Amino acid sequence: MRIGRLPALVIVVLCAAAGWSSPALAADGITRGTIYRDGPDNRFRLGGEWLFRLDPAGVGQGQRFQRQTSTDGWTKVAVPNAWNAGDNSAASMIGSTGWYRKDFRLPDARGRMDWLVRFESVNYRATVWLNGRPIGRHAGAYLPWHLRMPRGALKRRGVNRLVVRVDNRRRRTDFPPSGLTGNGDPAGGWWNYGGLLREVYLQRVDGVDVTRVVVRPQLPCRTCAASVLARVTVRNYGGSPRRVSVGGSFGGRRLALGTRTVGARGFAAFDARIRVPRPRLWSPASPRLYTARFTVRANGRKVVGYRLRSGIRSIKVVNGRLRLNGRAVNLRGVGLHEDDQTAGFAIDSARRAQIVAQAKELGGTVLRAHYPLHPELHELADREGLLIWSEIPVYALKNRDLRSSTVRRSAVRELETNVVEHQNHASVMLWSIGNELSSRPSGAQRLYIESAARRARVLDPTRPVGIAIAGYPAVGCRGEYAALDVIGINDYFGWYPGPNGQIADREALSDYLDAMRACHRRKALIVSEFGAEANRSGPVEEKGTFEFQQDFVRYHLAVHGSKPWLSGSLYWTLQEFRVRPNWEGGNPLPNPPWHEKGLLRLDGSKKPAWFDVERMFKATPQLGAP
Repeated sequence: MRIGRLPALVIVVLCAAAGWSSPALAADGITRGTIYRDGPDNRFRLGGEWLFRLDPAGVGQGQRFQRQTSTDGWTKVAVPNAWNAGDNSAASMIGSTGWYRKDFRLPDARGRMDWLVRFESVNYRATVWLNGRPIGRHAGAYLPWHLRMPRGALKRRGVNRLVVRVDNRRRRTDFPPSGLTGNGDPAGGWWNYGGLLREVYLQRVDGVDVTRVVVRPQLPCRTCAASVLARVTVRNYGGSPRRVSVGGSFGGRRLALGTRTVGARGFAAFDARIRVPRPRLWSPASPRLYTARFTVRANGRKVVGYRLRSGIRSIKVVNGRLRLNGRAVNLRGVGLHEDDQTAGFAIDSARRAQIVAQAKELGGTVLRAHYPLHPELHELADREGLLIWSEIPVYALKNRDLRSSTVRRSAVRELETNVVEHQNHASVMLWSIGNELSSRPSGAQRLYIESAARRARVLDPTRPVGIAIAGYPAVGCRGEYAALDVIGINDYFGWYPGPNGQIADREALSDYLDAMRACHRRKALIVSEFGAEANRSGPVEEKGTFEFQQDFVRYHLAVHGSKPWLSGSLYWTLQEFRVRPNWEGGNPLPNPPWHEKGLLRLDGSKKPAWFDVERMFKATPQLGAP
């Protein structure tokens, strides 16, 4: 019987037995579930009121803050939170240290439950305390991570205190790295927002939990039957073996993944395959999705459920063309940064929905950012029919730093996490291992490319692996890209001069693209970026004017459209965003720190070039023919 049909008194008794106290949970800002739909059913959002304070000295004071009972010196905030949103100073870009504090009660007080705390994205280094006890640390942004909260530190029925120290001061080997411009200003391709930038969740573990789910459709040909692999990996958190069974369904059809004994603190993977004779294929033109559900039982009792939506489609490179469901594509799309004038990186669901709606209105079929996007944005792309160029923030890392095997291994781990977290999304079209590394790759960069491509294919053999590079004619053919399937070309011919002025003349673009095709005939080539700053009206020949931007996009899209072998073209960017102090971006009259290549202004209004891009995007047959 469903709980919704039980008498109110019974509901109260059951909730009390489980440790629930609805008024207390509401006061703590705890709500069941996540803001995105896919995932396990045992998560609780840790929202409501948080406390924040800056630590200008950057000194570790975790123990003192744990003992502090007053709120003096603390500011009330909501998480997600970027503490330096709106601060455009060099000090803000360089970074600092901040502290977050949250008091909460457990949603379930039963003694058999273990608890994890999951952070969707923290920038950049985090150290976490629970009730005065340090429980772990993490480095890296844009991807989720979790910590187990020790049983001995948890208060089952009392108030717990979580304290998180966040340090967003970057190092030159971070992703992305720190650095200085030639003028001594902090460098970077986007603003260094500090804080708990995405949501924080509690995750209840009833003895056994799901650690990974893979739903992997394989489609041999457009009219073939599909084969779907379902794999659920579980962990036994207990000190004794448990008999675990996993069942589920895909598109309403039953899946029996099996039963086995999982040893104490052990892991086990449960697999099943299903044949789909006449699959409804996912594409931007028809984003059809199947629902997959799983139930995990331990010793006969349900301990966790899991739900996700999957699309059946194939995407591969054949003879130098990217093919979706067997059809050669000529995609159009936009780059973006998750940025807001007021909230900075900590954007909300409404803003994510707006991004997707704007990209579709423009006629785009692809989104690209320099880091993994929010899980909810992936789900929106799945449902609305947008492909995602999924990239990790291994951006502008120097050859000297890639010589370190530790740095290369860290970059590959970043890629692993991205693949594991997002491979079930039909929208993800490729795994990009970096952006604008040295245009003359060293042996160390070749080692990174090879190890990253190999690892991506082991984790997900169904998608291409690519990289985005700065397009310079003098570089010539590069054998270091041999392990890749896709090369993205960042095209700024006629905007930036480039080394020794080699891309100052836009007329050199066509020959350069042809030369790249001759170098890499078996790889798919996509223009991963092109764009021009615009913040005023003026002569068409004057950089920074709306008229120059219009002429720029018309010319570049015409050249891209003249190459029948090109697999796509992505404008950089959809909307303006913060880059760094003293950013000028090639504009003689810039407005730092704002990147003004966007087709949309900060307020969301359309620049004149929007209408040119929209017209040309919509006139392009993007999904091709068999």
